[in-house]
Amino acid sequence: MAVIEDVRALGSELERSYPVYVRGRLKFRVKQIVYVAFSLDETVMEFAFPKEERAALVAGEPEKFRLPSESDLRFNWVRAELAALDPAEARELVVDAWRMVVPQRVARAYDLAHPGGPGGRCEPG
Repeated sequence: MAVIEDVRALGSELERSYPVYVRGRLKFRVKQIVYVAFSLDETVMEFAFPKEERAALVAGEPEKFRLPSESDLRFNWVRAELAALDPAEARELVVDAWRMVVPQRVARAYDLAHPGGPGGRCEPG
């Protein structure tokens, strides 16, 4: 079971990423782009995710993932129940969301420095 503390430090350590609080909610940004946000009660993590892949993600694991609110469907965004994720999976989702908003060279440099990834997985070269 993942909790916000499993990813808080990671979101602050990723290059160009910084935490902000908006109306009491923790969010992580790169420049002005939010790539991860938590609900006020810290039970839901919303994160950047490719629109074309999210229906399959939600259909494949509906106990973990949900589509974003109707007003956010136009964005690359998905919701996850933190309690349904394990900590490594939550960290992996944060890094994958971050990869969507940083230049490819920044993401590649992270992958070279962390060959096992944040959740212990190995990325293909």
